[in-house]
Amino acid sequence: MSKIKDLHKKWLQDPKYRNEYDALEDEFTLASAMIEARTRAGLTQEQLAEKMETSQSAIARIESGRVIPSGNTLRRLARATGTRLRIKFEPTKTDKRA
Repeated sequence: MSKIKDLHKKWLQDPKYRNEYDALEDEFTLASAMIEARTRAGLTQEQLAEKMETSQSAIARIESGRVIPSGNTLRRLARATGTRLRIKFEPTKTDKRA
């Protein structure tokens, strides 16, 4: 295990750190889905940017999770990667109604 993984594992014991880390789950999930769509389409970031009429650096920022893309950007990404955009809401684990 690398040192950063060891630190992360240790820090996860801190409730404040864990809450902040867990709060980023949606951003990480979205970024992963976007990267997967791009790679499945066989596109580099630069090629995707060209198809979306944006810059490679904009794609990199979105894929890093630092920027949350708009609905319009997600539609353009889906069109450029030959995929269909689906957004759904699911009950959380703590939702007792589910």
